[in-house]
Amino acid sequence: MNQAVLLPDQASREDRASAPAPAPVVPVILSGGSGSRLWPVSRASFPKQLWPLISERTMLQETALRGAGDGFAPPVIVCNEEHRFLIAEQLREAGIEGARIVLEPVGRNSAPAIAAAAMLVAEQHPGAVLWMMAADAAIGRPDALRDAVAAAVAAARDQRIVTFGMKPTRAETGYGYIEVGEPLAGSPGVHALRRFVEKPDAARAAELVAGGRHLWNSGMYVFTADTLLEEMREHSPDVLAAVRRAVEGRQTDLDFIRLQPEAFRLAPDISIDYAVAERTSRAAVVPADLGWSDVGSWDALWDVSVKDAAGNVAVGDVLLEHARDCYVRSDGIVTAVTGLTDAIVVVTEDAVLVTHRDRAQDVKKVVDRLRADGRHEAVAHNRCYRPWGFYESLITGDRFQVKRIVVSPGQKLSLQKHYHRAEHWVVVAGTALVTRDGEEVLVRENESIYLPLGCTHRLNNPGHIPLTLIEVQSGPYLSEDDVVRIEDSYNRR
Repeated sequence: MNQAVLLPDQASREDRASAPAPAPVVPVILSGGSGSRLWPVSRASFPKQLWPLISERTMLQETALRGAGDGFAPPVIVCNEEHRFLIAEQLREAGIEGARIVLEPVGRNSAPAIAAAAMLVAEQHPGAVLWMMAADAAIGRPDALRDAVAAAVAAARDQRIVTFGMKPTRAETGYGYIEVGEPLAGSPGVHALRRFVEKPDAARAAELVAGGRHLWNSGMYVFTADTLLEEMREHSPDVLAAVRRAVEGRQTDLDFIRLQPEAFRLAPDISIDYAVAERTSRAAVVPADLGWSDVGSWDALWDVSVKDAAGNVAVGDVLLEHARDCYVRSDGIVTAVTGLTDAIVVVTEDAVLVTHRDRAQDVKKVVDRLRADGRHEAVAHNRCYRPWGFYESLITGDRFQVKRIVVSPGQKLSLQKHYHRAEHWVVVAGTALVTRDGEEVLVRENESIYLPLGCTHRLNNPGHIPLTLIEVQSGPYLSEDDVVRIEDSYNRR
C-alpha cells in the first residue's frame, strides 16, 4: 500500500490540528497587604489595589482583566476576609465571572497563599499552568506583556519556574534585582536565572543597572501547579504541610473558600522567592520591558501617571500655580499648591500628607507612628464599606455619635443588638424596612424610628434605590465592637 509522505511543515500542521488544545492558563492574583507607602489613600481597610489610581478601573480590576479572555481560565484570588465582598463586587463590575476567592485567615506572605491556590487548582488539573501576580502592579505595555507571558507559559510546561525581570529605567533602591544567565535552549525569550539580589543601596543599585546583567524583580511567576508543589515539597516542606491541612479543612462560605484557620496560622511567614525561587534548580527568567511598576509609593505613582506640561499630576479638585513635577491629589476639598517643586500633596477626608518626592518611602514611617499611637487613621478611612453598603461618621462627641448609613437596594444589615447604646434612625432617601423586637416597621423619607438600648433590630432596604439614613447613637460606649450579631446574611462572625 502506498503511504502519503508528509513534508515537515505539513506534518506539523496535521499534528497541531489533531493535538488537543492546551489547557487554559489560570491567573492567580494575590490581593494582600495594606500599601502603607500610599497612605492616606491606601489603608489596611481599603488598600491600594481596590482604588482607581492609574485609570478609571481599580488596580485589582486592571490586573484581573490582563488574565481574561481566550486562553485563560477564571482567576483564583487570594485575599483576607475583610476585603472579600469588595473584591467580589469589583470583579463583577469588571465582568470577571467564575472567580474562586480564597480567604486567608491571617497574612502569611506569598508562599503559603500561592501554595493554597496551586493545591486547589491541582485537585482537578495538576498540570495546569498558573500565572501568579500581585493585584497592585501597573503594566504600561500590554502587548509586550502578552508576548512575555506566552514565552513563560511555554517554559513552565517544560517544568520551569519562570519569573519576569523588568528592564530597569533607573537605579531603584525599592526593588530587588535578578541576575540574568544564558538563554535556555528550546525556550525562546527565556533565560537561566543566576541569582536574586536583595534591595540594594543607591551605590549598589547604580552599579547593577550600569552592568546590564540585572533586571528588576517583578514578583510575577508562571509555573504548573504540580511543578510548584514538587519544588515546595523539596525546599519548603513545612509550608506545604501546613497549607495542605488548611486546604483539606477548608469550608465554602457563600461564594468564598475559607482555609482552615488553625492550620494556616502554623504556616511560616515567607515569600515565594525565599521559599522556592532562590532554592530551585528550575528557576528561569523572561527579560521584558513592560512599563512595569509596583506602584509602591507616591513617587512611583507620579512616575507612571500622565503629567501636564510642567510635569505635574493633578487628581481631584486641585489648583496649581508655579508648581513643577508635583503629585497633588484631593479626594474632597479644594487643594491649592503654589511655588513647589517635586512635592507630593494628598488630601483625604480625614488626613493630609505633604512630603518631598525624594522622601516618598518615609510615608511608611508616618503610618507606623500613627499605628503605635493607636490612631484609627493608620488603618481605616472614615468611610467604612460593608457587604450591604457603607457608613461614615459625621460627628463624634461625649456620649453621642452621628453617622450616615447607605444601604444598597435589596441588602440588609445583620439582626443585632447593643449593650451600651441606643439609636435613632432618620431616613433621608429611600425606604427602610426596620425590624424592632419582632415588629416590622416601614420607615419612609423624613420619618424616623427609635431603637432603645438592648432591643433586637435589623435594617433592610426593600426598594430599588439606595437607602440613606442618619443614625444618632447615644450611650457610654459607642465603638463598633458593641454589636451582637444574632443572624447575618453574609456569614460574618
